[in-house]
Amino acid sequence: MNAERNTVLDGWMKEHGYSSNSLAEAVNAAVGDLTGRVGGLDGSSVRDWKAGRVRWPKSATRVALEKVTGLPATALGFVPRGRVSSAPAPPEEDPVKRRCFLTAGSAVAAAAVAPTFTAPHRIGTSDVERLQGRFGEIIASDHRYGGRLGIEQKAAALADEALALQISGSASQRVRAYLYGCAAAFRSSAMWAAIDGRRYDDAVRHMREAQALAELAADPAIKFRIWSHAGTLYRHLGHPAEATAANDVARSLSLTRRDPLFASLGLARQAAIHGEARNATATRRSVEQAQDAMDRADPGAYRPVWMTSFYDQAELDSLALSAYLALGEYEMAESHAHRCLAALRPHMQRSKAIATTRLACAQLGQGDLEPAVLTAMSVPAAHHPRVVGMLRDFGTEIHNIAPNSPISRTWDQYVRDTWKESV
Repeated sequence: MNAERNTVLDGWMKEHGYSSNSLAEAVNAAVGDLTGRVGGLDGSSVRDWKAGRVRWPKSATRVALEKVTGLPATALGFVPRGRVSSAPAPPEEDPVKRRCFLTAGSAVAAAAVAPTFTAPHRIGTSDVERLQGRFGEIIASDHRYGGRLGIEQKAAALADEALALQISGSASQRVRAYLYGCAAAFRSSAMWAAIDGRRYDDAVRHMREAQALAELAADPAIKFRIWSHAGTLYRHLGHPAEATAANDVARSLSLTRRDPLFASLGLARQAAIHGEARNATATRRSVEQAQDAMDRADPGAYRPVWMTSFYDQAELDSLALSAYLALGEYEMAESHAHRCLAALRPHMQRSKAIATTRLACAQLGQGDLEPAVLTAMSVPAAHHPRVVGMLRDFGTEIHNIAPNSPISRTWDQYVRDTWKESV
């Protein structure tokens, strides 16, 4: 009997921008988180799942896959051993009950090794520093991969961990404010991962929780990050008025008057919003003001890690590139694309993929088909949802401009040979 193809998993992967190799990589990392030893899957393993040759992965792999996707294995089209796919599936275990069971199991294990007496626990700065170290890991994952559900879930879980620490013992008011700040930072990272992965409903949910936590923390830097991200969220949703209003909240914080670099980021994101709204005059003015503010900023001033790790001249040019591309001013867009790529730090792999794809679109907009295709063929990764979407649009436009031409056939062959299922 021929194996029945797992079209559900195949569809999920296409929707979320995963190739067979990138999903295998994500599951291997999740196996490592669960067991302490990284998994040994490769692209052929995932292709076996999609082809139906493996209908029920091993338990550790299955749990890791559920962690990456946020879905039970049966909802991904897998069939438990001993049941045919046409038979009704047993009721899914209530995830709340499952979490309670796992939590209870952890509590029992902890109790087994606990001392016979307990002293009052004092939460201190070392606990905050530990969480801040984990925040650095989230930021690094975002720069490398961006948009993945696993990053969103890990950030949300760490936000919950920071809140759980609040009730685990006594602490000074200052430490409690730091913990709320950590929780808000993690939740804002979950929000950003959801925005970047085009999971906008989830992003809105994370945004609301992050905003409430930021008020408890009374941290102007994290407030700026959350409201600035909210502006980006509304921009991607195609709501320029709401995007401007949210970004204005970030820009109105006193932090932007004290530190020109925060002012610069707010203005650069405002330029991208003006670009989407097709306001050319406002776009150019905001780009110029963002550059002026950056030039005035003290490079040695203290700033939070999320700021120092990404906002620099390359990011300003990336936002200007996005703005001018939306306006249809392709020569200006290409100029900013080259500046962005020349200044990008090596760890900004996600940003490099996005900027390279936008450069290809800017070249295509000027009618430079061959350079545009060569640029698009140099994009370093196509598992990022935004990159996947832009490359699909790029391919559609190539066929609109030059249907059945050698250049369109070159692009089609490249997609088949290189990206396979992604684009």
